[in-house]
Amino acid sequence: MSDSLLQRSVTTSVARNLAHTTKTSPKMMSITPRWLLSMLPWVNVEGGTYRVNRTKVELSKAERIEIDLSGDAISIPPETLRSVPLLSRVPDSLLAQMAQHFKSEAVSLGNELVVEGEDRSKFFIIAQGQVEVLSKGVHGSDLRIALLTEGEFFGETDLVSGKPSDITVRTITPCVLLTLSRKDLDSVLSEFPQWGEDFQRAIDEHLALQSTVNRYGERNIDLVSGFAENVEIPETFVDYSAHPREYSLSSVQTVVRVHTRVSDLYNGPYDQLEEQMRLTIEGIKERQEWEIINNKKFGLIHSVDPAMRISTRYGAPTPDDLDELLALVWKKPAFFLAHPKAIAAFERECTWRGVPPVTMNLFGTPVITWRGIPLVPCDKLEMKSRYLSNQWYGTTSILLMRTGEADQGVVGLHQAAIPGAIGPSLSARLMGLDSLGVASYLLTLYFSAAVLTDDALGVLENVEVGYYHDYTMRENRGFEYGSGI
Repeated sequence: MSDSLLQRSVTTSVARNLAHTTKTSPKMMSITPRWLLSMLPWVNVEGGTYRVNRTKVELSKAERIEIDLSGDAISIPPETLRSVPLLSRVPDSLLAQMAQHFKSEAVSLGNELVVEGEDRSKFFIIAQGQVEVLSKGVHGSDLRIALLTEGEFFGETDLVSGKPSDITVRTITPCVLLTLSRKDLDSVLSEFPQWGEDFQRAIDEHLALQSTVNRYGERNIDLVSGFAENVEIPETFVDYSAHPREYSLSSVQTVVRVHTRVSDLYNGPYDQLEEQMRLTIEGIKERQEWEIINNKKFGLIHSVDPAMRISTRYGAPTPDDLDELLALVWKKPAFFLAHPKAIAAFERECTWRGVPPVTMNLFGTPVITWRGIPLVPCDKLEMKSRYLSNQWYGTTSILLMRTGEADQGVVGLHQAAIPGAIGPSLSARLMGLDSLGVASYLLTLYFSAAVLTDDALGVLENVEVGYYHDYTMRENRGFEYGSGI
């Protein structure tokens, strides 16, 4: 054996047995920044219930119609037709007959369903697809005034007005529509003369009420202004909702179990109980953020008013789409909330148009902004995908909100002082030891969220995150925009 192969010192593999290695605390990939929890103003709910008092809404607003797509034939429950304000006062028996006369129609892309200046007298409900609503501007060009998607409707006023339509409606995707023509409605009303009278009375009451409310459905406050003298001052009052919404604090709970032998003998350099608690609390707070966004009772996605929902024009989130969302939540918008993939898709669209967004520093991390409003990343906004193997692609939503009680915005709810508190609205209680020497600790977090007024929260739906652009290299010209794929 050569000298170079002789052992000249203790090997590192042996010496390591005598060394105290440098260790890290346990790491968990599911931990996220949870910026939503940091940016929401939190209200202390001492009684466990938070009541949101609002002014009385005299005229109900349009809501999306629930459509049953489970069977072979598409149908709508009659009671859902009350989501149409014009039909909100129509008797139940008549609504049931109307629901039976709706017909299903499959329409191709680019089909004009309603033409401005023509009288087609047909009521449409969108079961699948999207349509655009156009109107002639003062300069003669077609202006897009709305984009409608599944569950939304149009043409209901054409059933009763008898006037040519003042809009053009065109499909921008293949659509499946439910339609009711004036001829079908007349046949329903002719069966019983009383139905015709009831229907006309309901329409007249709706139109009369519509003239006395503002665009939010609240009764107008009677005022007088001007320089004229001897004018009688009107009397008025503001009525309140008789049934305000109440939010009860929800909870996330779990029991942490640690064997006393583990916490007695293996407590250095890291406290075993402390690490178990820390990682479990991280999981609880991750679930808290998910619930605030997705819970069906108080989650932000499900709390958005139908009038505050818009859809992307072309799938990918463009600057125009975010501008439309800002036009909805225009009173002191605080921040956008979007999936990281949606933010990346928006940045691609900005790059394509040559308008890179400005970056700001948020909690020590750079985030992009649009019109000065930060786009806060959050992976709790769920992705809808046909490919179950990859949940990071598909469609998602982008939220925009105003926050704070003073600004009638979105607030988080909790109860600060609870027994066994180890944090705001978070408690840990020892439940005892079992016969095997295992200690059990009950961890509980109480919370909820409330939207104080409907215009405090808006959503951009059908955000496609998988759209990319090709850039073609040309000599002496740098990058030139190519076709999208």
